[in-house]
Amino acid sequence: MNSWRRKEKNNTINQYNNRIYLIMALVFLLGFLMLYRLFNLQAVDYDFYKAQASGQHGISSILEPDRGSIYIKDSAENSEGKIYPMATNKEFALVYSIPKEVVDAENLAEQIYLIFDQSRTEKEADELLMELQEQGEVLDEKFKPIKKEAEMNLRKDVIIKKYLEILSKKNDPYEPIADKVGGEALEKIKQLDMPGIGYIMKKYRFYPEDNIGSHILGFVGYVGDDKRGRYGIEGFFDEELYGKFGSINAERSASGGVVIINDRKYNKPQNGSDFVLTINRPIQFMACDKLNEAALRYGAEGGSIIIMDPKNGAILAMCSWPDYDPNDYKDVENISVYNNPAIFSEYEPGSIFKSITMAAAIDQDKVSPETTYNDEGMLTIDGWPIKNSDYESYGGHGIVDMNTVLVASLNTGAIYAMEQTGAKVFADYVKKFNFGEKTGIELETEGGGNISSLTRSDIREVEAATASFGQGITVTPLQIISAYGAIANNGILMKPYLVQEIINYDGSKIITKPRQIRQVISPRSSLLVSAMLVNVVDSGHAKLASVNGYYVAGKTGTAQVADIEKRGYGSKTIHSFVGFAPVEDPKFVMLVKLDNPKSAKYAASTAAPLFGEIAEFILNYYQVPRER
Repeated sequence: MNSWRRKEKNNTINQYNNRIYLIMALVFLLGFLMLYRLFNLQAVDYDFYKAQASGQHGISSILEPDRGSIYIKDSAENSEGKIYPMATNKEFALVYSIPKEVVDAENLAEQIYLIFDQSRTEKEADELLMELQEQGEVLDEKFKPIKKEAEMNLRKDVIIKKYLEILSKKNDPYEPIADKVGGEALEKIKQLDMPGIGYIMKKYRFYPEDNIGSHILGFVGYVGDDKRGRYGIEGFFDEELYGKFGSINAERSASGGVVIINDRKYNKPQNGSDFVLTINRPIQFMACDKLNEAALRYGAEGGSIIIMDPKNGAILAMCSWPDYDPNDYKDVENISVYNNPAIFSEYEPGSIFKSITMAAAIDQDKVSPETTYNDEGMLTIDGWPIKNSDYESYGGHGIVDMNTVLVASLNTGAIYAMEQTGAKVFADYVKKFNFGEKTGIELETEGGGNISSLTRSDIREVEAATASFGQGITVTPLQIISAYGAIANNGILMKPYLVQEIINYDGSKIITKPRQIRQVISPRSSLLVSAMLVNVVDSGHAKLASVNGYYVAGKTGTAQVADIEKRGYGSKTIHSFVGFAPVEDPKFVMLVKLDNPKSAKYAASTAAPLFGEIAEFILNYYQVPRER
């Protein structure tokens, strides 16, 4: 009995011990599994869980840089260097709707119309009435308000229908309404206490002077989803203006703030470089304003003005018409308006090219201002009759000198001067003046002109003859003003430029140094041709370009426009005047060009007086002492 009890007790003890061992084994196994899991968390899956944690508690974002600003000079050459922003960044509102929150779509659509569209609709209705009147439609005065209201209501219905379509997308959380909203419109949006409409502030590219300088500046537009500079300085220096992106990789604190700790990083964005242009604000504004006035006054299809310092090639003003507002660059009838005609337009220059021909002949000592020839008014070359522009009225001028060739703008005289040098030498001078080559100015879409008729090994006599008075070749306005700049600058051709300095992100500056291209003609030849051009203004067709108290040198040109379909010349003309003043120490050289003005026949009545008006302003602005 006792033996059985001892055996039962031993079995109980063994069972107890086995349980202990089992529990210990389980504890050991669980501990091992926990250690194994911890090892995985810390070593094997560390990167995965770090990324998960960062997603919940961290911030990772690309930081966009501020685009660099573009400035122009706002002072005369001898005063302190004040600058004025022409392209910068400004905060505006992006107005959007939240259709799923809209309660009264019709009322909200009406309010949006009143804020953004009513004034434009009224303007369009007024323009339509004026257009109908110009087309000869007679409308009784008492019916005009009725007609206007009907047109406005018609347009209003279309616009409100568009807004209703947007506001009725009940499952849509976001629909843009208008961007770049500021001023009174933004205040009205803020006061609009209606569900379903909101706004956020964003930085936009902003051009304070609207259309002024649009062809120089270009604009910032979208290429896909990316904002990039297009045309002008914005396009040419897009990378420098753009800057470099930064980044942030940080923790978010309990309060929602950003905390950079340990390996969390902040790379500051590098804002774009600022550009200071050579453009002089008062001269630019004067030139652009007068060009717009003249183009409308004379019924021109377009026009350009370039003003340059002949001593260094700095562009003081550059305007073209029609222009556009880079703030609303999409609001144009034709995208060709983005091209800058002052550097892009290639045209036959006409009589303003006679000064180039004369400069070549004088520099070769083949003619002097007093050299004479017999002008019969016309001549025939290779079977082609070539006449002076006044041949039908005056016939031949008889024995005349080279001064008279420029004063009376005689085609036969330009041919005579070219023939004295020979076609090959004449063509070499045309190339030395840099025609047929781009100037390399810091703008997109520059043209190079076409002088292929003068680059052949066997130049045709008739093509050399017509080129001598600016036909059969094409140039750009910038090429012409650069060539005249050489005549004004003792025969030295300077590279035209627009950027005076670049101010980088770190404050360092890159300053443009004027670049001499070559000595085209001698200082003596420069002096002689300049004096001849003074005679043109004093005694010739360009009297309206004169400025009291100063010697002004210049030349008119009324060029025919080639008709490609008819393979000849049509009725259209281009009026030009190029000149500089004061002749002994030129402060500027200026080209004025008007495309096909309808109300006047010759440049002497259009481009010349426009030049004179602007020239007088510049001479007074620079306080240049009177010469006579």
